[in-house]
Amino acid sequence: MSRRAQRFVEAEGLRVRRQDIRRHRDVWIAHGIPAEEIDRATAFQDHWGGLALPPAPFYEGGPRILDADCPERTPDSRSFPAGDCRVSMAYGFMVGPDGAFGIDAYRWTPLHASTEGWVESLALAAHARRWAKTVTRIKGKAVEALDLGGFEPVPEVQGVTDAWWRGEDSLIAVYRGEAVGLNAPQCLEAHVYRGLDEWGLHGG
Repeated sequence: MSRRAQRFVEAEGLRVRRQDIRRHRDVWIAHGIPAEEIDRATAFQDHWGGLALPPAPFYEGGPRILDADCPERTPDSRSFPAGDCRVSMAYGFMVGPDGAFGIDAYRWTPLHASTEGWVESLALAAHARRWAKTVTRIKGKAVEALDLGGFEPVPEVQGVTDAWWRGEDSLIAVYRGEAVGLNAPQCLEAHVYRGLDEWGLHGG
């Protein structure tokens, strides 16, 4: 992770007692969950389980605590839950077959290529809010009209459906996950952070 994200986790994160999902292994296997999927969920739990982070600026704050649970039981699905929602939602947070972090609504929608990318996006949002002179929310069709000429993608967030863009004095976060996953273009949203100096644009 970037130094910015490491500082964010250390300063803003809270580790709570994580559940030991290894004790469910035999029962899950008996219910037809492939051992390799249980191993993936266990590896996630060992690394991220029990980590509570400040709310995300979208997706009603994201998972309350990162926490793996029983992988999907359908033969064509290789995903597992990544943590309970903070509020009642029309979707859940999942880790997909390739390790992507995303939401499972009417369809699986990867937001970031990894959970690390999700954490990087939270850290960048917290950093940008602190240092920007103005923050503007743009919704729906107006997001598609954003001029991203002169901006470059922020690689550390590993954006898939969502993305961050860095310009001369601005950062832009584009949240497409709900619009795609719920087939609801009105849910498309972007946050524009303006008035950032070099530290504000990068922050480590």
